[in-house]
Amino acid sequence: MKVRLLYFARLREKFAADGETLEITPAENGALTVADIVKTLRARGGEWHTELAEGKAVAYAVNQTFAAPATPVPENAEVAIFPPVTGG
Repeated sequence: MKVRLLYFARLREKFAADGETLEITPAENGALTVADIVKTLRARGGEWHTELAEGKAVAYAVNQTFAAPATPVPENAEVAIFPPVTGG
């Protein structure tokens, strides 16, 4: 399954990438979630593991809609990963 990943703010700088296409194998039940993608990225080690660590403030969107780690990700989806945004 292919998904398009986009990185924003400090993550773009830390990963030295605007985004990438990720080919990932879904779980045995055929479902892919945001958490599965994050787990795959963490396994790269280094900055990936540090910036996407459990408890780290990171937000997600699937096809431009805010998402939780348990959100399903369809084939060819766009998944954005970014630090939470605050402001006034």
